[in-house]
Amino acid sequence: MSKQNKNEKIQQFESESYVDPQHQILTTSLGVAVKDNQNSLRADSRGPTLLEDFFLRDKLIHFDRERIPERVVHARGVGAHGYFEAYPGNEKWTKAHFLTNSERKTPIFARISTVQGGRGSADVVRDVRGFSIKFYTQEGNYDLVGNNIPVFFIQDAIKFPDFVHAVKPEDHNEIPTGQSAHDTFWDFVSLNTEAAHMTTWVMSDRAIPRNLRSIQGFGVHTFRLINAKNEAFLVKFHWTPKQGVAQVVWDEALKLNGKDPDFHRRDLWDAIERGNYPEWELGAQIFTEEQAAEWDFDVLDPTKLVPEELVPVTPLGKFILNRNPDEFFAETEQVAFSPANIVPGIDFSNDPLLQGRLFSYTDTHLHRLGTPNFNQIPINKPVCPFHTNRRGGFANQHIHKGKANYEPNSVDSNYPREATEDQQAFTSYPERIEGSKLRIRAESFADHFSQATLHYRSLSTHEQQHIKDAYAFELSKVQAEEIRQRVVSELLSPIDQDLAQYVANELGLNVEKAKVKSPNSEIIISKKLSIDAFPAPDIAQRKIAVLVHNGANATTVNAIKKWAEQNNAIAEVLAPSAAPVKSSDDQEIAVNGRQNGEPSVTYDATVVVDGHNFDKFKSDGVAKHYVLETYKHLKPIVLIGDKSQIIEILNIKQDESVFITDDFLSIQNEFKQAIQQHRNWDREEAAKEIPA
Repeated sequence: MSKQNKNEKIQQFESESYVDPQHQILTTSLGVAVKDNQNSLRADSRGPTLLEDFFLRDKLIHFDRERIPERVVHARGVGAHGYFEAYPGNEKWTKAHFLTNSERKTPIFARISTVQGGRGSADVVRDVRGFSIKFYTQEGNYDLVGNNIPVFFIQDAIKFPDFVHAVKPEDHNEIPTGQSAHDTFWDFVSLNTEAAHMTTWVMSDRAIPRNLRSIQGFGVHTFRLINAKNEAFLVKFHWTPKQGVAQVVWDEALKLNGKDPDFHRRDLWDAIERGNYPEWELGAQIFTEEQAAEWDFDVLDPTKLVPEELVPVTPLGKFILNRNPDEFFAETEQVAFSPANIVPGIDFSNDPLLQGRLFSYTDTHLHRLGTPNFNQIPINKPVCPFHTNRRGGFANQHIHKGKANYEPNSVDSNYPREATEDQQAFTSYPERIEGSKLRIRAESFADHFSQATLHYRSLSTHEQQHIKDAYAFELSKVQAEEIRQRVVSELLSPIDQDLAQYVANELGLNVEKAKVKSPNSEIIISKKLSIDAFPAPDIAQRKIAVLVHNGANATTVNAIKKWAEQNNAIAEVLAPSAAPVKSSDDQEIAVNGRQNGEPSVTYDATVVVDGHNFDKFKSDGVAKHYVLETYKHLKPIVLIGDKSQIIEILNIKQDESVFITDDFLSIQNEFKQAIQQHRNWDREEAAKEIPA
């Protein structure tokens, strides 16, 4: 064939392969046209996802390998070791040893992470937090892979690559990092209204936590517990912080990301190093198939939660994080979680998002860690004996003895062999499955808005306002007005008309296009959805900034530090420079840092110490801004002695968490209570008058 004819053939092939972008049909990677890209193949509408679904596998296999070697999602994480202790009495629900043996401490490793940003992104971004726990049990490793929000954006795993592609930085310019405030994310959720409920959570204060010690955790999916009688119960897992739930305000989040992008990981590390070990209670909402069938939502739908008014949380045990990793890469970076890692006494449901995750997580680890032997890495290795008969493979470290690498065998006395009847081993729950193979979404998944309305209306007034402001801010970053309008009309109006009207007014949109729908739920308000339902029991690990200048009262400084220590809080003395200051009686006061180097956003309260030095404070712009910023962020302030004049020169208003006193100890109890409450939300309107 001549070179000319060959080139003509190539051009002809390329011409035949090319399809105008306006007429492209979605296909698999091998060109098979996709008829349904919304649903996995399952046995009947509520049955399990089938392994033969090559559409799903083709999509997830590619997605799992899109980043090397960083995780595609949850790339920025922090980890810690700890232990779990079960409460007595769980044997009525499960035969899992780590949940029924209350005498044993089960080692754990937890990893908490953001979703959208890469490893180099900031901590305090508006995002979901992954919260996963690896239990090193005597029956094998169990991974409870969850989030700090009880629901998710999508209902079916086949849509997970689409969702992540939409929320990640846009491909043409790799912007923005660690943020959902851009066109592709809001385009996706406005066209997939199953995400309506989840967006109310991501726009809420839950998405900007004060620290990782004060976040809840949720298993998101419905699982099963199986007891020794082979009785099955459906469950939703919860882990609730003993420290209370707390958040930052938006202005504070923006400043934290600039002034200390490692704020969350530093806080967790420091708390553990100081012995202020964070603790959570592990619980579960436990219910039967019959109960679930009576509710107006489907428990297999991961965009739905079970209100605690229907099923209270049953405490199962507690876990404590008490040891930091020795090496970040070896432990936090190489830890490999998967919801497929379960033990006898726990089993899956047919949740279609969960069913896809059972495949995708392990597939991701094979790609990211480069070997099927990733479970031999120390952080992933079981503490119980394991015998697989599997040999070889890259980075294999297990030296096998014997001839047989198959089962059954006669050359090694048939070891390892299957468990006998009197040995506890994993067996799947014998759920009866009937139905046709279909790509279909169950009708019981069709209501996308009732629980979004339930969540929004269950929140306090200030929490609702923060959601309104978050939607308005995020959509203001969206360039395409048709996407903004679609979000208001198709996503927000069915949730709440007042919410939609506020956002429309902020963006100059036409809310008349709204499609108002009434809630379809027997639970109108669910109190446990509000952060206010989880107050802090004490002020352990809370940080107090103590501002001093030359001439400060050393007696007052010592009293504050002693009081903080007695309450397991941290009082740090901050001065204009890192050099010690001279007290009013010519003593030397050691300082912990500079006021412009340890910003107010990293502390939970501010105290300005008395002394004959008000003129020094008055002429110090950094110190004045420190107090103003503390006020703006709704935190407690104590002004001692001559510093009471700060009220007037800064033009701030005294309220129940702004204390003026000549003696710190006289207001110690009220101050402690104000720190426990974390924020004075009644100050929010007055604080808006303070410059940013």
